[in-house]
Amino acid sequence: MAKNSAENDATKDRELVITRIFDAPRAIVFKAWSQPEHLMRWWGPHGFTCPVCEMDFRVGGTWRFCMRAPDGFEEWQEGEYREIVEPERIVFSYSFPKGSRGFTPESAEKAGHQTTVTVNFADHEGNKTKLTVRQTNFDTVAVRDDHVRGWNEALDHLANYVVSDSARS
Repeated sequence: MAKNSAENDATKDRELVITRIFDAPRAIVFKAWSQPEHLMRWWGPHGFTCPVCEMDFRVGGTWRFCMRAPDGFEEWQEGEYREIVEPERIVFSYSFPKGSRGFTPESAEKAGHQTTVTVNFADHEGNKTKLTVRQTNFDTVAVRDDHVRGWNEALDHLANYVVSDSARS
């Protein structure tokens, strides 16, 4: 029993769950995740831009984004859409191509190591949206912690974006 418990704890240490309430209807928040012209306006941590956002938004379709850091360094991310239930859920794989800063020294040899991201969209009182982001299968706790910061900062941008006129058009 102790071994199973330890394995479960190790798995839990390599996942993150973030829940936020957005002051926008679920359809608008879902659109911000599912259309490149919207996603590129909020994706990434503070100071980053998303100059390239390629999406084939369908189950089995792929996505590829470039996040440009304030120092000009470009970090690429990619994955495949595994499940799409509009406007309730999006599930996709998430990886950094080899050579990206997203790799830690410990995992750099594992080109294409994938995590799984599940984004749930729920109606919330007052025409708001409860969003839950769950990402699993991180290589290390340190990598997970870096994603916690990145997701929280990106979700700050999303919160501002979904109340803008641009998100509603």
